[in-house]
Formats: sequence, C-alpha cells, structure tokens
Amino acid sequence: MKIIKHNLLVVALLWASVGIAQQLPQFTQYMFNTISINPAYAGSREALSVVGLHRSQWVGFKGGPVTQTLSIHTPLRNERIGLGLSFIKDDLGPQNFTYLYGDFSYTIPTGTNSKLAFGLKAGFTQFSFDSDFRNDPGVINDPVIFGTEDRWTPNLGAGIFWHSNTWYLGASAPRIFTNDFSNNLDEFEALERVSYYFTGGVVFNLNENIKLKPAMLFKATNGAPISYDFTASFLFYERFWLGGSYRVNRAAEALGGFADFQVTKQLRVGYAYEKPISDIARYTTGTHEILLIYEFKFLSSRLKSPRYF
Repeated sequence: MKIIKHNLLVVALLWASVGIAQQLPQFTQYMFNTISINPAYAGSREALSVVGLHRSQWVGFKGGPVTQTLSIHTPLRNERIGLGLSFIKDDLGPQNFTYLYGDFSYTIPTGTNSKLAFGLKAGFTQFSFDSDFRNDPGVINDPVIFGTEDRWTPNLGAGIFWHSNTWYLGASAPRIFTNDFSNNLDEFEALERVSYYFTGGVVFNLNENIKLKPAMLFKATNGAPISYDFTASFLFYERFWLGGSYRVNRAAEALGGFADFQVTKQLRVGYAYEKPISDIARYTTGTHEILLIYEFKFLSSRLKSPRYF
C-alpha cells in the first residue's frame, strides 16, 4: 500500500512539475469564494468582506493537497471601484505554491438591477520544494527536482462579473503569463499555465422560506483536462444553506455536500465534504473544507443578509 501511495504521489508531482501544467487550487464552495479566481468580484458585496477557507484534500493519502486561502475586498466610497487582496497557500506533497495578489474592479450599471464589473489582478506566485524532500537520498540527484528553482514570479489576471440580486455570470483568467520554474533547462519544463474560469448561478424562490440556487464552474487549463463543477443548494429561512456538488474531468470525478449557516448578518460558517469516485477513492477517506466569511456592516448601511453571491 505504501508503495502504491508513493507511486501515485510521484505521478502527481511529475504531472505538475515536469510537464504539463500547474493548475490553481479547486474548491467545493467555490460560489462563496469567487474573489480567489475573479478580480472583478472585488467590492461586489457592498461591504468589507473577509473570506477564509481551509481545504484538506484526499485525507489519508500521503501528500494529498492542503490549501488555505485568505482574502479581503471592499468597495470604495466611489461604489464603482472595488479593491481586494488575496493570499493562497497550496501544498501538494513536497511542492509548495504561494499566491499573493491584489485585485481592482470597476463596475458599471447595465439595467435597473444588474451591474457589470471589470477586474484586474496583479501579484506574485512563489514556488518551492520542501527542504527535506530535496535532501532525500531517493531524489537528491534527480534533475527534475534540482532543475526546478525556488522563486517568486510576477503575474497578471483579469476577469468580468455580470450580476444582479438573483443571478450572476463570470469569466476570468487569474494568471495570464506562463512562467517556467525550471531554469529554462532543455530536459523538462515546470510551467505555471493559464487557467480560464467560467462561472454562473441563479436563485429561484420556491416559496416564502425556501430558495434554490444552482451554480456551475468550468475550468480550462492549457495542457490539462477541462473540469466541470455543478452544485445545487437550498436556502432555508434566509439562514441555512444545504447543497450538493459534482465535479468531473477526464482524470477524476467527485461527489460532495456542504452546509453553510448564517450565524449573524455579518458572520457565515460553512463546511463541505467531498468524496472522489475515481480510482483514488480507495486510498482516501475524502476531502474536508471549512469556510468563514465575516463582513463589516459599518461600511454599508445597505448590507443585506444573506448575500446569494
């Protein structure tokens, strides 16, 4: 079993580092963490919003991805302008990626209740291997490992976000430049490739106390399979979200469920569980995700609870 797990980790490592593409992290509760992938979302909640998320993927599988995100975004007094700051730490076995990016958005009205926002993202991506992994006798002379440099690299992103109180559509590319962490050696490439995100969702009133919100996210990365995320959730009494999710791409599938509770008008707490239904399922008990959102009401007297998007 240990040999199998080690081999699977090596495959995942080589997929991300050698050749094909480093993909950005994925989330079950992506619809509540939009700022991490789309800069045009900055300021759209009409309050200073702080979002924290922790994801432990493939628990029980040695080297499974562990991701933390922390973001803050707010509109300015000129409500058409939004600013944000996003931090993501993504560990995949011995690989470590850190993203630190600032967000800017500009919003224009497109109708009585709808708005269209344009966003830009700028910052740095840091890549490194764990020091104890570099010194492991099994990889100490491996050119794949030692030909890959620990470094910070700049990047830019862009996005659009069109929304009203009951629906939204978004498109973004959080990293536009293709960065190579391999010192430009001929034997292999370790690339940060461009990923394109397309998102959407809508809210339906089923009755006075229950709402239904289907949502979707499509992610396309150069050199990697297209990923499709579909979710549907119910909102009960404007307080409690309960939903399920399904993710599929050429390499893997996963089913999940999540529950979010609006503790106060300012604080929301969420939990998601996801179980792969592909070959890796036999080696893991699943994926756990915890979400916290806190919004400072004093920045907007119009703060609405809950916000659907």
